[in-house]
Amino acid sequence: MDNPLLNKYHCINQGIMSNTNTNKVFIFAGRATEDLARRVAEIYGIPLGNSTVFQYADGEFQPSYEQTIRGGIVFIIQSTLPPTDNLFELLMMIDAAKRASAQKIVAVIPYYGFARQDRKDKPHVPIASKLIADMLTVAGVNRVIAMDLHADQIQGFFNVPVDHLYGSSLFMPYIREKFNIEDVMFASPDMGGSKRAGTYAKTLNNSFVICYKHRNKPNEIGEMRLIGEVKDKDVILLDDIIDTGSTICKAAGIIKESGARSVRAMITHPVLSGQAIEKVEASELEELVTTDTIPLKRQSPKIHVLSCDWLLAEAIRRVVNYESLDNLYETTLHRKGIIRRMNE
Repeated sequence: MDNPLLNKYHCINQGIMSNTNTNKVFIFAGRATEDLARRVAEIYGIPLGNSTVFQYADGEFQPSYEQTIRGGIVFIIQSTLPPTDNLFELLMMIDAAKRASAQKIVAVIPYYGFARQDRKDKPHVPIASKLIADMLTVAGVNRVIAMDLHADQIQGFFNVPVDHLYGSSLFMPYIREKFNIEDVMFASPDMGGSKRAGTYAKTLNNSFVICYKHRNKPNEIGEMRLIGEVKDKDVILLDDIIDTGSTICKAAGIIKESGARSVRAMITHPVLSGQAIEKVEASELEELVTTDTIPLKRQSPKIHVLSCDWLLAEAIRRVVNYESLDNLYETTLHRKGIIRRMNE
């Protein structure tokens, strides 16, 4: 038997659902990557969301959304580079969006900090990248977009979808435009990066070499040897992170001594701690090509930055429209070419 009160409830509920704007999109910036986020929003075609961070006298801070985000899809762009305030700011912005009734919250993390702590390499240490994944999930994130995670298995640390973008989408077109492919040889600065170098070499039908290194302790290289022949080649060193610069600069020196015509490095995340930029400038590297997942501390004539703004904007567009991100993972994209379709 029909229940008129129940039928009335269904009609009201259906009316609410039909009026819900599921395509209301907001892009907000954390303070660590505000300039990048502004460009991403511009490419996407909407203004950067209005948010503020109130700073207390004791160092505490409080993010706040200065506009209504109820029922919207909220993208928060923030690299979690040191200090850890950047990570905590992202967590607080996710929590604030959840409490403001956002329909969906996506953390866009161009540089995922603490990613090098992805396993127990000795007793009595944390797996920090797993801990951070748990913290993001508990805060209320529904999806994560990240670039060149230090280890692929970090995707499995999350119980929400992770879209893993690759720096090769920026570097591969640059290589095709700037070099005679037949003269190019790829190199990994350590054994751990051999898979990356192998992927580039396979895509462009080239070969690669490996620099074998032994560390006495973190950020200190004890010994390095070159495995492979580089004579008269334009060698490109590939890695995901450049921190102190010691490994890359030492590898460049060994490669040049071994007869390479030129040596460059293409590295996604320019952490560049301490005197790293000075090391790059004094090294055998002709060029360091990197991205803007982390803002540069200062400019250098040897450092060339390729922006990932178009890549992040296109990933956001596809997430909003439930489209596949498959060909964003390929290494044959021409930078900015795909964005021309965004505003058609």
